[in-house]
Amino acid sequence: MDAKKATQTEKDALALARDVDEIYAAKGKQVMHVDLRREKPDDATLKTLLLGPTGNLRAPTLRRGRTLLVGFDEATYRKILLPLPSTARGPNLT
Repeated sequence: MDAKKATQTEKDALALARDVDEIYAAKGKQVMHVDLRREKPDDATLKTLLLGPTGNLRAPTLRRGRTLLVGFDEATYRKILLPLPSTARGPNLT
């Protein structure tokens, strides 16, 4: 989805959060991890993790399976996005 063409509002962001098991939210050098299977944060807490100053979903936001990545942190991206599942690897990749 192109967020410039269809912004994700507070309501959309909260619905997305309710559809995942984990959220990794990067702000500056800090990364917050919320395991929604164990923790039940209130809407205000989720909004601080998911929304930017405009009140829309922060960018970049990626979803991989039941994990949501909000903001950019290279180490977190590597941890969550790599290694690729074996079905996504080509014959020459290990």
